Amino acid sequence: MTDPVSILAVSEAFPPHRLYQEEVVGLCEGVFAGRPEMFERLKDAYANAGVESRSSCVPIDWYNSPHGWPERAALFQENALALLEQAAADALGKAGLTAQDVDTVVAVSTTGITTPSLDAHLLNSLGFRSDINRLPIFGLGCVGGVTGLARAADMARTRPGQTVLLLVVELCALTFRPQEMTKANIIASALFGDGAAAIVLRSGAVDGAPALYHGSAEHTWPDSLDIMGWRVEDDGLGVIFSRDIPTLVRQDVRPAMESFLESHGTRLSALSGIVAHPGGRKVLEAYEGALGLSGEVLRHARSVLRDQGNMSAVTALCVLNRAIGAGDKGLHAMMALGPGFTAGFGLVELA
Repeated sequence: MTDPVSILAVSEAFPPHRLYQEEVVGLCEGVFAGRPEMFERLKDAYANAGVESRSSCVPIDWYNSPHGWPERAALFQENALALLEQAAADALGKAGLTAQDVDTVVAVSTTGITTPSLDAHLLNSLGFRSDINRLPIFGLGCVGGVTGLARAADMARTRPGQTVLLLVVELCALTFRPQEMTKANIIASALFGDGAAAIVLRSGAVDGAPALYHGSAEHTWPDSLDIMGWRVEDDGLGVIFSRDIPTLVRQDVRPAMESFLESHGTRLSALSGIVAHPGGRKVLEAYEGALGLSGEVLRHARSVLRDQGNMSAVTALCVLNRAIGAGDKGLHAMMALGPGFTAGFGLVELA
């Protein structure tokens, strides 16, 4: 294993509006009225998603009128900054630090675009030092939390004694386009929610830290760009789910996971748990089948999916936070899948 990086604190934040699955079904019956046969055929996706409710930066009736890029971009910036300010302040408070103590900030998001980037705006609102190092990361999608943590840990490892703040925010609610009457859009409406997370890191083993981060790896499948991503449309981002992701998980994830663990001197049987991004109920079941896991191993992933839906990059970090909060101990593998098509892995030891 590489030299460890201490995770000093993890925090999360959610927008104020709650969307319950039965409300979403009612909305989407009207939204997809132009293709009633397709909606009726796919309606079970809402019951089978594993999602009971989720948070949203806009109320459900927002979808009853059209919204273009300028409005969506403005809402993204306003709500993303508010959530990151809340998550960052909470995480720094848990770690006994202030914004002035942060040397590097890594900001991850894929569901909206703003330039200057979110971290630049936060320099003023949170009060970061003027000499802070900034790394905005865009385009990682659902793997962004796991891979963003890897990048933040790498930066902490190469800067001994410095404090690195990872910030992740996704506002999937703003990407839903009611006029897109496709299977992928129906599945997205059954799964996605909004949220943010923050993690404070420092190189080495710090007394009292709830977790140590030991290393990471990625595996990108060739000729797989069409599996997951966004299409840029006139009024927003159009979701791409063009292949059977659970089938890919069952067939291909285990060798990639085993190769990662072997490179860090360990194996599946030595793990105390797995912190998995819950892309959906079928994806979690595919993980269990591929890796030979009992349902109990992914209990935190299921509970986050149930309570907050799939928040893209944020979700795996919320699963990590629940594992820490539950008092879980020992070596855990983190894993998520995202556009590329890429699997991201991390190795954390819960204290």
